[in-house]
Amino acid sequence: MKTGILLINLGTPDSPSTGDVRKYLREFLSDPEVIDINPIGRWLLVNLIIAPFRAPKSAKLYSEIWTKEGSPLLLYGIELKNKVQQALGESFVVELGMRYQSPSLESAFQKLIASGVDRIVALPLYPQYASSTTGSTITAINETCAKLKWDMSKLHIVERFHHLESYKEALIKTAANYSYRDYDHVIFSFHGVPQRHITKTDQKLGSGQCKFGSCCETINEGNKYCYRANCVVTANDLAAALAIPKEKYTISFQSRLGRDPWVQPYSDQTIIELGKSGKKKLLVFSPAFVADCLETIHEIGVEYDELFQEHGGEEVTLVPSLNVEDFWVDAVVTIVNS
Repeated sequence: MKTGILLINLGTPDSPSTGDVRKYLREFLSDPEVIDINPIGRWLLVNLIIAPFRAPKSAKLYSEIWTKEGSPLLLYGIELKNKVQQALGESFVVELGMRYQSPSLESAFQKLIASGVDRIVALPLYPQYASSTTGSTITAINETCAKLKWDMSKLHIVERFHHLESYKEALIKTAANYSYRDYDHVIFSFHGVPQRHITKTDQKLGSGQCKFGSCCETINEGNKYCYRANCVVTANDLAAALAIPKEKYTISFQSRLGRDPWVQPYSDQTIIELGKSGKKKLLVFSPAFVADCLETIHEIGVEYDELFQEHGGEEVTLVPSLNVEDFWVDAVVTIVNS
């Protein structure tokens, strides 16, 4: 018996050139689970407004984080795949696929099938469930399996893992070199999503009673697929493990796009308010990202640092993502074997 392990992340442009970034944005934002409006409106918005105007700006940002070897997100993904393969041994075959761009999900599936695996465990590397990440990836996995005629009874998809001890222990270990006492405030910054995404998911998979409030403080059968609840519980669990008092941290959401209301509070506004209030040193965790990428390296590490200084602060310190730390490799092995 041989088991295939498919590690999946969101994706990255093939290069920081404007053309490749535009190609990536078009594929990403054309996903109906990312921009959930009518198809014609989505096509017009993506191809005539967002991609043409956003691509040059995003390309500049990507060029600032790009390494000689390539995209940080892709490099971390490849190294994680190799380390997990080494840890699991010869009875497993590990591949990496991206929801958008390269290496594609289909190419990763084809490699696993060609290697003769008897079953496949797919691990989307998004700890907290969201329709625009996990949900979209599950849709793509199902479509790929149908296209390649893979028996779905031999497929297991890990839908979320923020609640698993192995993941939480890995987060705690990333904080080993930091003490909240050295900072005026701590921020747990998660990637944002439109509020309507959460409402739709709740109506489809949850209790149908989402209020974006205290209902997110605990996880139950009615809200286990609520992205905001997943994030709030992740942050609260990590804060409790690190003994960070409630008054010393804020949970916020970054990277919003467009004018529609996104899940709040917004990270950039939180940064501004903390700077104006006299806070000088901030520590920022980004538990939604298992690998450092544009949203952590540049948005938090550069843009938020500059924003904080503009409003009276002195320094924003970013806690690195899990990346390819040995304890994260151990956690992935535990998750796919559970």
